[in-house]
Amino acid sequence: NNFIFYSTGLQFVSPYAFEAMQKVDVVRLAALSDPELRLLLPCLVRMALCAPADQSQSWAQDKKLILRLLSGVEAVNSIVALLSVDFHALEQDARKEQQLRHKAGGSNGESILVSQLQHGLTLEFEHSDPLRRLRLTLSELLAIMNKVADSNGEFFLKSSELFESPVYLEEVADVLCICFSELPSLLPIVDVAEALLHVRNGDWFLCLLVANVPDSFNEVCRGLIKNGERQDEESVGGRRRTEALRQLCQMNPSQALNIRAMAVEECHLPGLGVALTLDYKPVTADEAVSPLVSYVSGLLLGTNSKVRTWFSMFIRNGQQRKRESSSVLWQMRRQLLLELVAILPRSRSTHMPNDGDMEEEGSSGYSGLREEHVVKASALLRLYCALMGIAGLRPTDEEAEQLLQLMTSRPPATPAGVRFVSLSFCKLLAFPTLVSTPEQEQLMVMWLSWMIKEEEYFESAAGVSASFGEMLLLVAMYFHSNQLSSIIELVCSTLGMKIAIKPSSLSKMKTIFTQEIFTEQVVTAHAVRVAVTNNLSANITGFLPIHCIYQLLRSRAFTKHKVSIKDWIYRQLCETTTPIHTQLIPLIDAYINSILTPASKANPEATNQPITEQEILNVFQISQGEGRRQRYSITTQLLILYYILSYEENLLASTKQLALMQRKPKSYSAALMDQIPIKYLVTQAQGLQQELGGLHSALLRLLATNYPHLCLVEDWVCEEEVTGTLPLLRRMMLPTSQLLNQLFVLTTAFQKLPSSSHRLMRILEHLTLLSPGDLIPYAEALTASMALLLEPAVPRRILQTLNKLWMGLNTVMPRRLWVMTVNALQPSPKLLRQQRYTQNDLMVDPLIVLRCDQRVYRCPPLMDIVLHMLNGYLLASKAYLHCHLKETADFDRQNQSVSNLGVSDTPEVTREELKNALLAAQDSAAVQILLEVCLGDVENAEPEGGLLSDLREVQCLICCLLHQMFIADPNIAKLVHFQGYPQALLPLTVAGIPSIHICLDFIPELLAQPQLEKQIFAIQLLSYLCTQYALPKSLTVASNAFLSLYLAATIWPLAVMLTRPKRFSFFMPTLPCLVAFCQAFPPLYDDVAALLVQVGQVCASDVATKARDIDPLIARLQYMKEKPQEALALGGGSSKLTLPQQTAQELGGTDPDVQLCYCVEATFMDIVSTTLHGL
Repeated sequence: NNFIFYSTGLQFVSPYAFEAMQKVDVVRLAALSDPELRLLLPCLVRMALCAPADQSQSWAQDKKLILRLLSGVEAVNSIVALLSVDFHALEQDARKEQQLRHKAGGSNGESILVSQLQHGLTLEFEHSDPLRRLRLTLSELLAIMNKVADSNGEFFLKSSELFESPVYLEEVADVLCICFSELPSLLPIVDVAEALLHVRNGDWFLCLLVANVPDSFNEVCRGLIKNGERQDEESVGGRRRTEALRQLCQMNPSQALNIRAMAVEECHLPGLGVALTLDYKPVTADEAVSPLVSYVSGLLLGTNSKVRTWFSMFIRNGQQRKRESSSVLWQMRRQLLLELVAILPRSRSTHMPNDGDMEEEGSSGYSGLREEHVVKASALLRLYCALMGIAGLRPTDEEAEQLLQLMTSRPPATPAGVRFVSLSFCKLLAFPTLVSTPEQEQLMVMWLSWMIKEEEYFESAAGVSASFGEMLLLVAMYFHSNQLSSIIELVCSTLGMKIAIKPSSLSKMKTIFTQEIFTEQVVTAHAVRVAVTNNLSANITGFLPIHCIYQLLRSRAFTKHKVSIKDWIYRQLCETTTPIHTQLIPLIDAYINSILTPASKANPEATNQPITEQEILNVFQISQGEGRRQRYSITTQLLILYYILSYEENLLASTKQLALMQRKPKSYSAALMDQIPIKYLVTQAQGLQQELGGLHSALLRLLATNYPHLCLVEDWVCEEEVTGTLPLLRRMMLPTSQLLNQLFVLTTAFQKLPSSSHRLMRILEHLTLLSPGDLIPYAEALTASMALLLEPAVPRRILQTLNKLWMGLNTVMPRRLWVMTVNALQPSPKLLRQQRYTQNDLMVDPLIVLRCDQRVYRCPPLMDIVLHMLNGYLLASKAYLHCHLKETADFDRQNQSVSNLGVSDTPEVTREELKNALLAAQDSAAVQILLEVCLGDVENAEPEGGLLSDLREVQCLICCLLHQMFIADPNIAKLVHFQGYPQALLPLTVAGIPSIHICLDFIPELLAQPQLEKQIFAIQLLSYLCTQYALPKSLTVASNAFLSLYLAATIWPLAVMLTRPKRFSFFMPTLPCLVAFCQAFPPLYDDVAALLVQVGQVCASDVATKARDIDPLIARLQYMKEKPQEALALGGGSSKLTLPQQTAQELGGTDPDVQLCYCVEATFMDIVSTTLHGL
């Protein structure tokens, strides 16, 4: 049974006849020949005899034509006789036989449809009447269908005289068609089609059946495909099924592609899809790519992995069988080879010319590939790559030879030609086994040499930025650095498919590249001469010069061979645009690494040169916002900014390694950094995040590390307001027909204050409509005139508008703006000699900001600006000192270790401690100055304005800043409170600084200090904190830390042992604090009362000799402790417990102890009063 059955010698229904049946085109049916018409008689006879559903006049005419057409055909009579049978009774008998066969397990026993046969099936059919013919055919068909259902998918070929006798095939076909038409529920079309596959001539019967029932075409095909094998060429059944479907599609060629799509959708019958593609000849074939190439490429290179695996298995399994002309796989390979040979240059041959022949331009062995064939050649190359790399196709010697001839052909200089050369080159790398003989290897080397020679011409003539020259360089660099995995990734990326390539298979190509074609020195020298890519962006795909330079930088080839790459990188950075190319940031990082890190320890000078300061300044030479066109794009400026910041950061991080090598690369000067609009560029980048990729986030990281004063939270919030919807609408209202805000007009209005207030206000309001970038030209005029606004009678609205403009400018040019503002707000030259400060001066000493005109301290809008600058410069000073320490520490330590090998690490620790001490002193000094500003100006008798005064507003601004500073570094709060400040400020600081509650953590430590002043300050601070924050933690600190410490370690020893002056100095300011403790925490009342009684006893004993009336003090205190309500009631009038007022004044004015006694009594009375009122 190991052969394929074909229905040779039988006439199939033609596409013309099938289309006529589909459309019921009577005219075309009449044009058919008698043999063709004979195949369609069952359907035509039924149409002529059965009552039609269409009662139109046109169908009546068509029906007459059909009757006339059938009138001369003899076989019509037998079909009419078949239609005269009682089909209802026939169906009942057939169903009984189905049940009988089902019970009997499919055995060929008794038959209800057919009684005992006297002769063979063929003779019985010949001598039978129409009914018996129907029964015979139906019985045989049901038997086959039943066996198919019980076969569990195993194919068998049923020998049946009825379906094999060539004499009665047409009559059997008539009976089959009539049975299906009259008994559709008994004979499902798909089941009948499956059964016919198991008999000889089954495909012919199936085509006739479908031709007589044309509406069933798609149903039959889908059923056959769905029930088909995953690999059709593996079995006889699969090949018969494929052949039957091919015959059906030849009968209805318009549906061939749909049937092919069904096979792909089900992942069944791969050979059918290929066969239909080979059979299908489109009317308008694509000149570029053939249908076979498109179809197979789509299967192997599509996104559906299930389809890819299915078809790859078809290729692998097909190769295991012997080469057969009837195999669909070998037919496909032969067709592909024919297409490949057809596009080869006609003069190409395997003959290898000598070197002299190679130099001849028109050498017969090297004629070029025709332009119209280039796209098809590229498609064929990709297809063969997919067949070999994904499906595992093993090319024959003939296929390998012709493929190599195609790959080494020379296309014209067009974009398609560049693509073809790139694909050919990658195919050589992916499948080096194609080059097996020395002649083939020589051919490949000559072709590669031609690629190198023609690369520049191809790039210029084709007009493409990404040519194959960059790929050659890149592969050469990968070979030199032994990055074989990168080569494999490059090949797969170019070919557009994932191929399993063994690194060991590239050894021969590596030898050719590194020793014959591209030595490392040749690679570096050639790379520098490659032109940069104009307007480089992410829109330019493919492999570019930047990829090559990046790999050479990583492998340190430039420094190794002393080739300067600085100019090339600078030119490429200047030729960039958005969207940013993904290779630019890695290129800059690799370049910075090559500047700072030598290629080898043996040669520490082998480094690249950094970009010069003048070249950097050229990029930023036109200041932003002046209305003149920038020479360089924003992308270039952002990349140069990233280079500078990243260079400085890496330089600091590498100081230890550089010190060990005795190298100190030059850092960029502060003057250069001052001229770069860092904040403006970062703001611009924020609006281009989608186009800049990761550059914006990288710049933010560098800013937060090295320029923290440019990353203040309030600045970002202010920027959100500037870039919101409302400012945009207001800017749209700005008239553009006239220049409203000239610098001269603005300066003049400032000089004539206060008479020009209205005019100045109008100008400033117009300026608020401008964007921050457009405000830059007015920055100097606005800041220089700030001192004029300190004069009396300047409207508050002008100050507030100026503050708003300053904050807007602060979002784009903060550093230069701060310097100008500090210099503008210096005290008048009459009072103090003025000095022009620089950015460096202010970072070294941030407190310069507070050495401004004293009037600023009572001008809230300007004070807000001063506080903003102070906060920024304190952060800048920290970063500056950290960088300075990092810059000098490692080199100084290295010098010390060289000169004095016995020195320990103590100096390094000392430097760090000194830096921290300096920063702490700066912060605490700033806080103390600001707290002093919060005190009222007593000498000038400043008028009190309550909560609406300038002083109150300044106090609020200062408290807000102190709150931020305490949160950022709680140690500042601790240091300031250990230093202390005026007691009069405690109500303000406790109420105005929310974060001051952290003082509760270190008050016990402050109480333990030996200085009397610090203990007093701690108690006073704690009293206000308990009132403000009546929390469990405050109670714990007040009861445990204060009372236990005060009673056990301070009160009693001090009361007994302290001298009278010290006792007076301690108790007089602290006794009133007890009222606050009792008010906040009533449970402390008993302890405080006992304390007051004890203190009163000590004091009373000291003054007993001075005044006889002081003796009742203790009795009064005890009475107030035991009966506070009665004591409070008696305190209002004269009582024996109340000291005469005259005696108190006399004794109090002369003796501190007497004053202390009455202070104790007054405190007691306040506590009692507060407690009772609270109840």
